[in-house]
Amino acid sequence: MEQRQLGDSGLYTSALGFGTWEMSTTMYGHIDVKEASDAVSAAIDHGVTLFDTAEVYGPYHSEELLGKALGNKRNDIVLVSKVGFEYDDDGKNIGRNSKYDHVISRAEGCLERLNTDFLDLLLIHWPDHDTPFEEPIRALEKLKNDGKIRHYGVSNFTPDMMDECEGYGHLAANQVGYHMFDRRMESAVLPYCKDNNIGFMAYGTLGFGLLSGAFTPETTFGEGDWRSSGMAFRLPLFQEEEFAKELKVVDKLKVIAHDHGKSVAQMAIAWTLGHSAVSVGLVGVRNERELKENVAAVDWKLSDATRKEIDAVFTEEGVTTHVDTDQAI
Repeated sequence: MEQRQLGDSGLYTSALGFGTWEMSTTMYGHIDVKEASDAVSAAIDHGVTLFDTAEVYGPYHSEELLGKALGNKRNDIVLVSKVGFEYDDDGKNIGRNSKYDHVISRAEGCLERLNTDFLDLLLIHWPDHDTPFEEPIRALEKLKNDGKIRHYGVSNFTPDMMDECEGYGHLAANQVGYHMFDRRMESAVLPYCKDNNIGFMAYGTLGFGLLSGAFTPETTFGEGDWRSSGMAFRLPLFQEEEFAKELKVVDKLKVIAHDHGKSVAQMAIAWTLGHSAVSVGLVGVRNERELKENVAAVDWKLSDATRKEIDAVFTEEGVTTHVDTDQAI
């Protein structure tokens, strides 16, 4: 497995990361917990070293399941989690909170649920617009100095937000959505990360399932699946009209991928990893079959000609890639 450095942090990880939003068990439809847990161990055996989770996935379920699944392999991997939300007594997410004391206390909860003494990387999940960024960065510096985390960063932050954070400490990474159907990061975030030696962790590499090749015009998203709203981080990717056009794009992409002896999912992974500023492409894995398919994509380097073929498909079908759309913050 190809290893890449997160910015200038000195932290090296596999180019393909194991995303665990699906392991929330409450936000991504049905998942076989045993199969997903078995895939964690299999992923390590196949060279995947980065595992990404967050306290809000569930909340808490993903961290708990991942902690159990890792078992005695914890020290063989790079473990990432995210904080920055507040919850009521019933565990319901009631809003963002990145105040100093809150970040410190929530980080302790992450460590407990993941059954570890430290995190390799802790991220502020979303910008808290009511709290100066100095507060969470100061908290992250405290956690780092205390040995609770090795590195820290942010998620879903704009260049201006990262620039402010950089005034108080250096970010190891920014984790933001990036895939063929959502190229908003190309206009500013990816260049900023590259120019400032900040790692970029791409989530949604398979377009939240759009680029898995498994969807049909009859596909629906039931209760407990966040995609049922039709929106994906302020883009109408799962609304009926857009969804139908996107599936036509995927059908044509399948043909291009097949010509290379690959699946459309493998092409989507290779496409994301091919950007020079991308450090890690995160992919959700439900079972070992998906894992093997995803891992086999990492060594595929798309040619400029293949990338132009891909872009031509979007143009032919009149499907935007949202390069000029505002980032969800």
